[in-house]
Amino acid sequence: MKPARFDYVRAETIAHAAEILARAGGDGKVLAGGQSLMPMINFRLVKPSVLVDINHIAGLDKIALADGRLTLGALVRHRMTAEDPLVERHAPVLHHAMKHVAHLTVRNRGTFCGSVCHADPAAEMPMMALLLDGLIHIASARGRRTVPARDFFVGSLVTALEPDEMVTAIAVDAVPPGAGWGFEEFARRHGDYALASVAVVLERQGGVARNVRVATMGVGEMPARMDGVEGALEGTALDDRAIDGAVELLRAAVSPNSDLNASADYRRHLVGALARRALADAWSRARETAQ
Repeated sequence: MKPARFDYVRAETIAHAAEILARAGGDGKVLAGGQSLMPMINFRLVKPSVLVDINHIAGLDKIALADGRLTLGALVRHRMTAEDPLVERHAPVLHHAMKHVAHLTVRNRGTFCGSVCHADPAAEMPMMALLLDGLIHIASARGRRTVPARDFFVGSLVTALEPDEMVTAIAVDAVPPGAGWGFEEFARRHGDYALASVAVVLERQGGVARNVRVATMGVGEMPARMDGVEGALEGTALDDRAIDGAVELLRAAVSPNSDLNASADYRRHLVGALARRALADAWSRARETAQ
C-alpha cells in the first residue's frame, strides 16, 4: 500500500511543532520513531494532512533523574532506554522489560513516549508507565498540561491526547533502593507482542510487603494496575499461600479477549502463572528496609 498524500514539516522547536498541529485542525500527526505510525499511514488506517517531524528538536533525547523520578524525553529510543545506566540503576524493572520490546531495528528507532502514545494493549511501555505512576507531559499551542498515566489510557489504541497536542516527555517513579521487582512475559516468539505480561514492584519492611504495585498487559483492552491484588498483598508476607491468593484475585479481575493467538481462558490461566513468578521474584529480590 501507498500512503495518502500529506505535507511534511520539520519542526525546530516544541512551539513550532505545536503551531503546525494547531493549524492542521486535528489532521496532523507527530513523527518521532514512526514504528507504529508509518505502517498505519501506509495502510491508510490514518490519513494525516501533515506529518510533523520532531526528530530535530534539541533536548528531547535526554534521560534525567530528579526528585525521585526518571524523565524520558520524546526522542528517547528503546535502545537508549535499554542501555542507559540511570534506567538500569533506578528502574531495573523497566531496564529488564526492554529486553522484550520488539526487535533490534524497531528498538533503534522506536521511542518510549511513542509507544505509550500508541497505547497498544500488548506493548510493554504503556504497562511500565502505569506500574511506575508515570506522568505524561503534554504541549500544544494552547499551553502545557500533565496527565497521570492512570488517566491517559482511554481504550485500545486510544488515549487522552487531543489531536493538536504532543507528548514532550514522560516521568516515571524511580524504584526505591532495596525494593524488589519482577517482570514476566510470554510471547510465541521473542520480540513478538505478548500474549500476557505481569510486572511487580514492592518493598519489604518488618517482614511484610509495602507499597505493592502490580500491573498487567495483554489481558484486556488496556494495560491495568491490579488495585485489588495490591491491596490484598499490602502488609503481608509473600509466602506461597499469599501468592496463591493474589493469583486467584488477579485471574478474577482480568477480562482477556479470545483471538487467533489464544483463548480468553488460556490468557487468564497464563497471566496467573506469570504473576506467581513475578511476585516470587520481587519478594526474593526485596531487601529489608527501615519503615
